[in-house]
Amino acid sequence: MFTGFGDAAVDFYEGLEADNSKAYWQDNKHLYDDHVRAPMQALLLTLEPEFGEGRIFRPYRDVRFSKDKVPYKTQCGATAGGHYVQVSADGIMVAAGYYAMVPDQIARYRAAVDDERHGPELEQIVAGLHDDGYALGGDRLKTRPRGTDPDHPRLDLLRHRSLFAHTSWEPSDELHTPALADRVAAAWRRMSPLADWMHAHVGVTLDDAARGARGRR
Repeated sequence: MFTGFGDAAVDFYEGLEADNSKAYWQDNKHLYDDHVRAPMQALLLTLEPEFGEGRIFRPYRDVRFSKDKVPYKTQCGATAGGHYVQVSADGIMVAAGYYAMVPDQIARYRAAVDDERHGPELEQIVAGLHDDGYALGGDRLKTRPRGTDPDHPRLDLLRHRSLFAHTSWEPSDELHTPALADRVAAAWRRMSPLADWMHAHVGVTLDDAARGARGRR
């Protein structure tokens, strides 16, 4: 099971930040495979009994519609049950929530925030995470959503078009030890109320569900 990320994990990403090229990737792919991807897979397997099956994101950037043609991601990210973890030259970052939402999800999110049963619950969750040192992220409107009362008690939350909590840890000896799995698990547990609220009141996009249903026919 998980014994820590490899000793070369941080060095690999520092090198990739300096030389994000196919030549660097090919020359150092063995470091990615052995010191980054394999430990990440082991971490997900270690956490799977509590958080569910995980998935590692591809290391290649989608540059089809981007002016930035840099080919490789400078972090290895993975998800499990609405939670996220990544390793990079900066160390470890963990998060939970919805990093991006499409219009039907945003509509359900704002309806739930406006609701006097569910909105205050989210407000308490977010306040508790903030008090415990977690940062709140997400795309936000600079003004209020159209038709929203300027004195709405949860106006700040209504501005969000995505919402997640996150925290990070700089590289240290712990990065290369089994103890890191316990630290990730503890952070995920603390952020789970936010992930659970988003799952319950926002859920997957209906467009994705419809496409999936068509694909099963």
